[in-house]
Amino acid sequence: MSLNNNKEVKLFEGIRATVFAFLGVGPHSVKYLAEYGAEVIKIESRLRPDPMRSVAPFKDNIPGVERSQMYSKIDNNSHSITLNLKHPEGIDIARKLAAKSDIVIDGWTPGTLTKMGLGYEDLRKINPGVIMLSTCMQGQTGPAARHPGHGVTLSSLAGFNIITGWPDRAPSGISGPFTDVVGVLYSALALQAALEYRRRTGQGQYLDISQYESAVQFSGPRILDYEVNGRELDRRGNSCPYAAPHGVYKCRGEDRWCAIAVFSDAEWRNFCKVMGNPVWTGEDRFASLLERVKHSQELDKLIENWSLNYSPEEIMFLLQNAGVAAGVVQNGRDLWEDPQLKHRNSLSQVEHPEIGTAVCQRVAVSLPEIPYELKRAPILGEHTEEICKRVLDMSDEEFIRLFNDGVFE
Repeated sequence: MSLNNNKEVKLFEGIRATVFAFLGVGPHSVKYLAEYGAEVIKIESRLRPDPMRSVAPFKDNIPGVERSQMYSKIDNNSHSITLNLKHPEGIDIARKLAAKSDIVIDGWTPGTLTKMGLGYEDLRKINPGVIMLSTCMQGQTGPAARHPGHGVTLSSLAGFNIITGWPDRAPSGISGPFTDVVGVLYSALALQAALEYRRRTGQGQYLDISQYESAVQFSGPRILDYEVNGRELDRRGNSCPYAAPHGVYKCRGEDRWCAIAVFSDAEWRNFCKVMGNPVWTGEDRFASLLERVKHSQELDKLIENWSLNYSPEEIMFLLQNAGVAAGVVQNGRDLWEDPQLKHRNSLSQVEHPEIGTAVCQRVAVSLPEIPYELKRAPILGEHTEEICKRVLDMSDEEFIRLFNDGVFE
């Protein structure tokens, strides 16, 4: 791997990854490489397709394994082959693919691939330079390593749900599998470091990424506060102990809101000026940051009486121009029409044979001098024959025989 300024050559061109992983974190980890030229081969089965194919939203609200927008978002730029890994010859084909791959992704329960003879120690014997990344809930070792689950439950285990919500209510939790989103960042960086290490030394290696530990990295201050002070962070809704106002305020229109955060007295004065310096802003209960935090609930009600007269966009621009942090609480339509995302080509439309126009989202890394490409997500098993013949030099006769024997189910 080398950084190449020739726009005809992609950064990871020539790198091949075979993926044994479903849902989010495993496939998403190599998405960073795929958009910049790597060939990603994802192994599925018609007997057990990736559950992400069954995750809404669906095109026209019609469910189907080829109609999931989530699958289209995460697995674009990949190739799909179907293999029956309960069939001995299915295992043999998987092993041959791994032998011709630079990277193998293991996103299944720890020990699953090893039982199949596809673990790292097995693969390095036939491919000494292989880089294998295992990315599961809690890593490959330890008393909880084999606990099954997904990112949604792991967000709770990692301590995020307990601090999310309102103090007088049960934990609301984080929307979606937060640890899947965090884990891929560590995985993508580790893969690139391993490729660079192999370029310099010729040696592959095994990468054991724990989504649990990746997420807990973001709780360092909480853990330190408990260790030093014996203090637990509690649920506090949108409030902040060192900012007021600090919340989400209803604006003009149906279900329209704007987030506002004021951290200093200077920002407070600018905020008051934008509101036209109403009389209540001069009251003693709002005279200092500590007083505003103390009376934050009363303050929020007064601010919302003002914010209801404006659209969230108007409030955001007024406050930002005055040096006060503010942002529209955007919905799906807002994001699709967002000029900043459009400018950076974050979202693109591609043609898909099953659903027509599909939306792909590029990874949040822009390398202006390096070309990238957004391709649609594959149909289940779309590339089985092509990969078997191009990568494995399989003859027509052998492919037909294996097909008839149910190896490609």
